[in-house]
Amino acid sequence: MSTNKGKLYLIPTRLGDNPPLEVLPISIKKIVEELDYYIVENEKTARRFIKRISPNKSQPSLKLQVLNKYTTVEERNTFLNPCLEGISIGLVSEAGCPAIADPGADIANLAHQMDIRVVPLVGPSSILLALMGSGMNGQSFTFNGYLPIDKSERKSKLKTLERLSAEHNQSQIFIETPYRNMKMLEDLVSILHPNTRICVACDLTLPTEYIKTKIAKEWKNNKEDFHKRPSIFIIHKD
Repeated sequence: MSTNKGKLYLIPTRLGDNPPLEVLPISIKKIVEELDYYIVENEKTARRFIKRISPNKSQPSLKLQVLNKYTTVEERNTFLNPCLEGISIGLVSEAGCPAIADPGADIANLAHQMDIRVVPLVGPSSILLALMGSGMNGQSFTFNGYLPIDKSERKSKLKTLERLSAEHNQSQIFIETPYRNMKMLEDLVSILHPNTRICVACDLTLPTEYIKTKIAKEWKNNKEDFHKRPSIFIIHKD
């Protein structure tokens, strides 16, 4: 690996609107203050994050490339060119850790293809925080992303995940669009075995943080409102 190339720093962000240094180590601030080149999902929120963590940094000096669903492969493949000239770049997620359930994974993969050093920095991952707080198996787990929206497909997928959990003693983790959270919990209660454990972890690292694990039949009397609150769901059948 050439020592003359810049590095790709994977820079975690907050999971909510709390002060950055409440949940991020000081090393993030130091790296942000050193870098002027960034790859981001949304320029406006990225600039706001950089300003919050480093108020004195010159905003006009920032050079931001936007990585989203509209970015072409041809555009994406040029994003790391500054690294070839010795300039390091920061990859910033919209929330949590870059490249985990995040389009930044494609950039990290590109960096390896270009023999550019990838440097992951410490920060909050909602997936790991939820698993840590769930009381479920942290030795064997799978993150499944979003489940199908179609009712019959979702039921089939949930039954499959429940079966895999029981067969492999494996925690099954997934997410939902926040405005569908309550429907997801209803589906879990109605589809899963009454004694299958369900964890709902929402607003992680925020003052309103909620993490609770109960068996499916106990969730029938749920009084907590998860509507539009970023949440992680985990199931485990013992």
